[in-house]
Amino acid sequence: MSEVKAGAEPESTAHDTVEAAVRAQLNKALGGVRGMAEAAVPTIAFTGAYVAVKDVKIAVAAGVGAAVLLLIVRLAQRSSPQFVLNSLIGIAIAAFFALRSGKAENAFLPGIMLNAGYAAAMIFSIVVRWPVVGFIIGSVTGDPTAWRADPGIVRLCSRLTWLLVLPCVVRVAVQYPIYLADGDQSGLLGPAKIVMGWPLQVAALAAMVWLLARGRTPIKREEPA
Repeated sequence: MSEVKAGAEPESTAHDTVEAAVRAQLNKALGGVRGMAEAAVPTIAFTGAYVAVKDVKIAVAAGVGAAVLLLIVRLAQRSSPQFVLNSLIGIAIAAFFALRSGKAENAFLPGIMLNAGYAAAMIFSIVVRWPVVGFIIGSVTGDPTAWRADPGIVRLCSRLTWLLVLPCVVRVAVQYPIYLADGDQSGLLGPAKIVMGWPLQVAALAAMVWLLARGRTPIKREEPA
């Protein structure tokens, strides 16, 4: 593969290869272990509360309360609340669906729809040869589209994007039929969402790290004038 040219960006100086840059940016996007755990806790609280008391309002209160507690901890530690806020928004949307219908399983419908949308958008980006992972490289090099000049990097980014698509497709393929089944399916949807949440994302990330570890595509930085 040819070298990727870029302006002298402060963030990019820490990475000498495309693979290292993508690994770092993906970890940053997921928020590391803590960020992924914070995304799972409100769902665990919602599901556990509903299974215990069979009351949608109490389950919603437990889920939202867990997210708010995590936010307070973040603020007290003066660390970035980004991932907790994402989790809080997610549980708030889920709560709206559940409370509006009075059915706990409807809390999981927005997540199913979101994963379907993500999968469709990423597959489209691969088909038109603008794989979304390529923009991770662009964010590091300072040029959002220079990576497209190298067919090898486009192929690498396409493969990496497919690895991001797979968890979304698996979640929809498993969870949507459960959602459509007769009766209250929240007792199954909750564990399914937890198991297919950060554990599945970690598995996809591990596959990406393995793929990235096989190559060393240099990032060439232009010297400042």
